[in-house]
Amino acid sequence: MRAMYRMAALCVLPWMAMQAHAEAWQVVKDEGGITVALSSVPGSDYKAYKGTAIIHASIARLRALQEDASGACAWIHECKFQKLLKHDGDQTWTYTQFNTPWPVTPRDSVLQVTTSEGADGSVTRTLKGVPTYLPEEKGFVRVTQVEGFWKMEPKGADTIVTYQVHTEPGGSVPSMIANKFVVDAPFNTLKNLKARAEQP
Repeated sequence: MRAMYRMAALCVLPWMAMQAHAEAWQVVKDEGGITVALSSVPGSDYKAYKGTAIIHASIARLRALQEDASGACAWIHECKFQKLLKHDGDQTWTYTQFNTPWPVTPRDSVLQVTTSEGADGSVTRTLKGVPTYLPEEKGFVRVTQVEGFWKMEPKGADTIVTYQVHTEPGGSVPSMIANKFVVDAPFNTLKNLKARAEQP
């Protein structure tokens, strides 16, 4: 009997943790089939963002678009330049430069992306900032921290796409610009990805 209670607790606790985390998210934009929610992060001045969309395309097509590092810059919000640094099994390393509005110095970032496949056919691409992987570039402020993921889940002929990220942009960023970015980044990225993926 005790073993049954322990088993139940192990199943319920992760669910409770996910529910508690989900309740912290506040929807700030719901437009064109794309939902954006924000959440405060303890110890950070910058909010995490989560964008969700249903895209009429296969996971294989979406994954191909995402794994094309240089081509993905065309649909990632404010991406100026992106390249693949290294590929090793289920891990890749990418370097990205971003446009920023005046007076903010342009940012760049180095990400380690780990891809995993679920038994349900879903694909998760975990994003982790590795700022010291490359020397800093002149004229850019290196993003100091990135934690997030892309998750693609099959739903018939469609795919449910979730894009969740928290960043520490490094340097100084006015709150008005930071608050705008955390809404525009997931919304525009998903909007552009959706348009690209649903092309005939």
